[in-house]
Amino acid sequence: MISANAIVLARDPELDVSPARGAVRFCDIVRSKSGPADYQAMFADALRRLHDERRYRVFADIERMAGRFPQALWHSPTGKREITLWCSNDYLGMSQHPSVVGAMVETALRMGTGAGGTRNIAGTNHPLVELERELADLHGKQAALVFTSGYVSNQTGISTLAKLIPDCLILSDASNHNSMIEGIHQSNCEKRVFRHNDVDHLEQLLREAGRNRPKLIVFESLYSMDGDIAPIEDLCDLAEQYGAMTYCDEVHAVGMYGPRGGGISDQLGLAHRIDVIEGTLAKAFGCLGGYLTGSSAVIDAIRSYAPGFIFTTALPPPVCAAATAAIRHLKTSDVERQRHQERASRLKRLLEQRGVPQIRNPSHIVPVRVGHPEVCKDVCDFLLVSRGIYIQPINYPTVPRGTERLRITPTPWHSDEHIDALVEALVEAWDRFGLWDRDERRAD
Repeated sequence: MISANAIVLARDPELDVSPARGAVRFCDIVRSKSGPADYQAMFADALRRLHDERRYRVFADIERMAGRFPQALWHSPTGKREITLWCSNDYLGMSQHPSVVGAMVETALRMGTGAGGTRNIAGTNHPLVELERELADLHGKQAALVFTSGYVSNQTGISTLAKLIPDCLILSDASNHNSMIEGIHQSNCEKRVFRHNDVDHLEQLLREAGRNRPKLIVFESLYSMDGDIAPIEDLCDLAEQYGAMTYCDEVHAVGMYGPRGGGISDQLGLAHRIDVIEGTLAKAFGCLGGYLTGSSAVIDAIRSYAPGFIFTTALPPPVCAAATAAIRHLKTSDVERQRHQERASRLKRLLEQRGVPQIRNPSHIVPVRVGHPEVCKDVCDFLLVSRGIYIQPINYPTVPRGTERLRITPTPWHSDEHIDALVEALVEAWDRFGLWDRDERRAD
């Protein structure tokens, strides 16, 4: 007997199960069987569609080398080979900072490696309590709550928050991360999507909803695929004018911006106007986990109701101690942030001079347009195999079809030689794969 879930999956237009042209449809596999469903054929067909669409993802076996970031070892089919990482979200290299590594090792020796359970049973440990205090202080909020990942903090945080607000209308930026979209879906609340960073469209939707209806505006401070920044002050103005709460994802900005590393809202002096700030410990802070910060009442309510918090094991004490060390360091040191911005600016400038097509933005992220999934993968393979440069292709569903790209993330530890070698390799790749547009002219 065919399961109801299988049929729902085949019919759900929001799930990417549509086949390539000419392929057998997934639902045909389900319906053509007179006997039990052939589950293995379903999975094989789903994988074949990814291969047909040239967006099947292949992972490289990478071994990072402590103290030598951004250098790493690639366990290639022909053996180990040293490469340079150019797509890591360890933006500041804090995963290898001596104070961060030292805090993790010392805590593991003192407390062991595991948390011992969920926060409600045995997993609340002192380093975790200290970490939440440090995070609340970072964003100028009353309280913080740590989750096992940034994905979970968004998914369970948004869904729980919205469910606790009667008749909540969620207004979501069109470019929000999948974790935020999933949180909105799971809330079962009414939603409206406003065009990306379009303040006028958002105001139209707010006006239609009326001032008295409870509303939650959900957005990111820095959008990681294009590297653009939200008009946070305008969003806060509208929220106050129309009586809405604000929820801001600072995942790609915490540690990176602001005098203490509190993100774009910290840099602009707007954190106090945002009701809930979400962030991660896994990028600029070099560790693992996600978190929410806000008022004591908001955070306590999420702590008390969120399934993604209640029913999962807590972060281990060594991870919490390491994250706290990273946050404390970046609260007082601006050296990494300044060097990082300088490195990103230099790379963008050289790419501009050589005519390599970028998506221009004011942030540290350097997206380079390719526009075709197969060619994007070919470029990345060429860079890795021929030049020892590791960049993963970014394709659908992370970005819309036809906008495939390389997402380059310079760090403070990329030297002039690293940057020069990358630019030359990209120019060579554009020549090799015929990627120069007719209206673009490469500088010699």
